[in-house]
Amino acid sequence: MEDFEFVSPTHFVFGHNAESKVGPMLAERGARKVLLHYGGQSAIKSGLIDRVCASLEQVGIEYVKLGGVRPNPEIGLVREGVALCKENGVDWVLAVGGGSVVDSAKAIANGACIDYDVWELITKKYPNTEVLPIAVVLTIPAAGSEASKNTVISNDELGMKTGYASNYQRPKLAFMNPELTFTLPPFQTAAGITDMFCHLLERFFDDVGAVPVTDGMNLSVMRTIRAEAPRVLAEPENYDARANIMWAGMLCHQGLLGMGRHEDWATHGLEHELSAYDTTVTHGAGLACLFPAWMEYVYDANPARFAQYGYEVFGLAPTGDIESDALSAIDETRMFFASLGMPISLGELGLDEDNIEDAIAEMIPTLRENKGEPFGSFKKLTMEDAAEIYRLAL
Repeated sequence: MEDFEFVSPTHFVFGHNAESKVGPMLAERGARKVLLHYGGQSAIKSGLIDRVCASLEQVGIEYVKLGGVRPNPEIGLVREGVALCKENGVDWVLAVGGGSVVDSAKAIANGACIDYDVWELITKKYPNTEVLPIAVVLTIPAAGSEASKNTVISNDELGMKTGYASNYQRPKLAFMNPELTFTLPPFQTAAGITDMFCHLLERFFDDVGAVPVTDGMNLSVMRTIRAEAPRVLAEPENYDARANIMWAGMLCHQGLLGMGRHEDWATHGLEHELSAYDTTVTHGAGLACLFPAWMEYVYDANPARFAQYGYEVFGLAPTGDIESDALSAIDETRMFFASLGMPISLGELGLDEDNIEDAIAEMIPTLRENKGEPFGSFKKLTMEDAAEIYRLAL
């Protein structure tokens, strides 16, 4: 087991009508004026934004609204939020939505406390200990941003998407009501499940040997996701299934399930370039195409690790041929994503042999800038390796 530090300051309020407690709990923590940050129209049409506003008004908390967060949140709206916070004396940022909204809120909370452009903070990875406190009303279980130390922001002008990690931007409060996820479209539900499952894969596959406590928890959550995913898709208003998926999504990216490991994160790096190249690509869909391709490319570095994953997550029986068992585990992963309705080739996302080389030529420079070279920990990868994985995913 590797040395580690772990911080988890988030106070979770989980269950029925959790969002009704937003105002009182923020008031207890001294909030006076919040930036209410959200995405498109669904949170408005459902009445959620009105309920959250009413909860704030009941305890005398003022608020400034900023909607319009898109998937792959963009730096332009972040800058707008930073300006609103500074102009209005905002002391908390309240995100209502999924991972994109929470990521945008984190960037705003950082930018509101610095005297230079927030994009410079994100790209230069400067340390920043002064961050506005963040609360979350989660509506889409996927990214785990409601408790993680990470944010990922896109810059359309530069064609770049990059992450920033800091324990100071972990949300202080997370309100998690599974009922808010009942109306999620099947594709969005499936993409979220794929993303959280891939968060576990990034942590399970690295260059560290067995870490029994961490590995056991990781594998257990993988099995739970596999069991609950078909139930959620078949019965979208099944409270228990939605609750298990929502809580799993948080655990997948909070950090606990990677303790003592180096973690890999090569595939997330590859996907960030893909969804920066084409901002219509949903993150989970991109991962569904790229993760099996990465697996096929690197498994020979430690086929026993892949075989163990196959035995414990998919219930595969050992055949006595570790390499064959590893490949079977990869096949099962691809079939699992397909069973959710996810694309499993870049061709399904509009890339083919005619345009893949142009796409690779555009993605590789920013991949190198974001990840460095070599990158990954399970198997160290070069930019040439990255190009081959993109090709393998066609």
